[in-house]
Amino acid sequence: MKTKGKMIAYWTVTSLLAVAIMLSGIGQLMQYGGNVELVTNIDYPLYILTILGIWKVLGAIALLMPGFPRLKEWVHAGIFFLMTGAALSHVFANDYGDYGFNIILPLSYAALNIASWVLRPKSRILGSLLVNIEKRAEKQSLAFK
Repeated sequence: MKTKGKMIAYWTVTSLLAVAIMLSGIGQLMQYGGNVELVTNIDYPLYILTILGIWKVLGAIALLMPGFPRLKEWVHAGIFFLMTGAALSHVFANDYGDYGFNIILPLSYAALNIASWVLRPKSRILGSLLVNIEKRAEKQSLAFK
């Protein structure tokens, strides 16, 4: 994929992911909509909404802010574990045979997360900053010889 097209795809997918995670986190913090029912149906305590909501809001912010490639790696891992864990929680706790929205939505967020991670530019890849710093230092040392 061409660099410009890849960058557009990255920012489109990452923006969708960040907005979805942010809105989900805010909804959980406010205990809005069906969040309370969703959590109580799988026998989780209500305070889990506050914990998940805070982490989701912080994660969405971290995805969009510049720099901090290590933090972004942790955010991508956290989103993946959170979303696949949510889907599996609904699968294992599902006594009423409804395997629709509560499983498909978190798995679609996990897929967006994977796409964002795969499309990320070099500046957001952990270790690429060290390589760039080493290359610059090498060029400078060659310039002084």
